Amino acid sequence: MFSFNLVSFFERLFFKPNLIDWVIIFLLTPFSLFYATLMLFRRLFTPKKHYSVPIVSVGNLTVGGSGKTPFVIAVAKRYRDVFVVSRGYGRESRGLVEVSRRGEILTDVKSSGDEPMLMAKSIKSASVIVSENRHIAIERAVEQGAKVIFLDDGFNRVDIKKYEILLFPKTIKNYMPLPAGPFREFFFMKRFANLSLYEDIDFKRVVNVKNATNKMLLATAISNPNRLKPFLPKGVVAEYYLEDHAFFNENEIKKKMSEVGATSLLVTQKDEVKMQEFKLPLSVMQLELEIQNEILEKIDRYIENEK
Repeated sequence: MFSFNLVSFFERLFFKPNLIDWVIIFLLTPFSLFYATLMLFRRLFTPKKHYSVPIVSVGNLTVGGSGKTPFVIAVAKRYRDVFVVSRGYGRESRGLVEVSRRGEILTDVKSSGDEPMLMAKSIKSASVIVSENRHIAIERAVEQGAKVIFLDDGFNRVDIKKYEILLFPKTIKNYMPLPAGPFREFFFMKRFANLSLYEDIDFKRVVNVKNATNKMLLATAISNPNRLKPFLPKGVVAEYYLEDHAFFNENEIKKKMSEVGATSLLVTQKDEVKMQEFKLPLSVMQLELEIQNEILEKIDRYIENEK
């Protein structure tokens, strides 16, 4: 219980700070400046390794979700012989794991992590690899004939030469670096990106709910779950939140559904991949991104020029 409250505190501090939170932010500012300065020197002086295939990094400057996974899905499915390399946050395995090979699923969600499994299932012809060591994963992708590699959450991988895409949420209230705010580095570090894209300007989320019912329990394990609220349909009777990437317990969810009289679970696609074996009625929030054509054309030009 304490851990969950601590997570909730930092999510409020980072994304919806109140008056008292701003006092805490002020007190933490020296630590934030020190940390972000270290990150600046790391970015400036770390040598970058060049690979023989084009690498497109989709990342963000803030902790939490900003649409990286749906962005990778929307863009990567446009190419052949495409590989996606991810850290695989929240997985129960270690080392390099091949999640899929040209569309064939090779492992389970506990070994892959939720986001890599979602990408493997959504990009039908892609290969998805997870590894703490991105260099090893990239080398495996090159060995297997990759023509283009998408690096999920790769902006902080400063030791790899790549095309940098940064995604920003539509509202940011706290621009401080960690631990006072949600930024992993100074905000001006976006100058190191090739593209800085903003939600509802450069890309837009489109959400459709599959199998909606009149009484739904929203069950989700994503960072900053309040960002779902603009997309929630009518009929949500209660909410059940876990920490980002956490796995669900079917019996606990059944009990909660019974308590609130829910007729189905409302989940994101990221949550759905962890519930494939559950014998529960699911209402799924299916998310797609609409991305401006000129952005897709810039990515196309980079990949074509690097081949």
